[in-house]
Amino acid sequence: MALGIYFTPTGFSPDVYAETVSRLEAAGAGAPKGRLYHAALESDGQIQVFDVWDSQESLEAFVPTVSAIMAELGADPGEPMVSPVHNIIQG
Repeated sequence: MALGIYFTPTGFSPDVYAETVSRLEAAGAGAPKGRLYHAALESDGQIQVFDVWDSQESLEAFVPTVSAIMAELGADPGEPMVSPVHNIIQG
C-alpha cells in the first residue's frame, strides 16, 4: 500500500533543501527506490516536503541517508505525518 509522508522540518530553508538534494544525488539517493512522488513546498521561507512511497520498507531504507544529511546541515525533519494513500490523480 502506498504511503503519503508530509513533514515540516525546522532549519530547512530553500538553500538547505537544495544542498540536501545535491548531497542525496552525490550519495546515489537522489531518486530512491520506492519513492513515487516528491514535492517541496515553501511556506514562510521554509521548505515542507510531501512524498508518496510505495511501501513502509522503501521509506525506511531511505530515512537513514536523508536524516544524516539533514543533521549535518542543521535541519531537523521532526515527526512526519504518515497516512495510507487513498487515491492519486495525475494530470
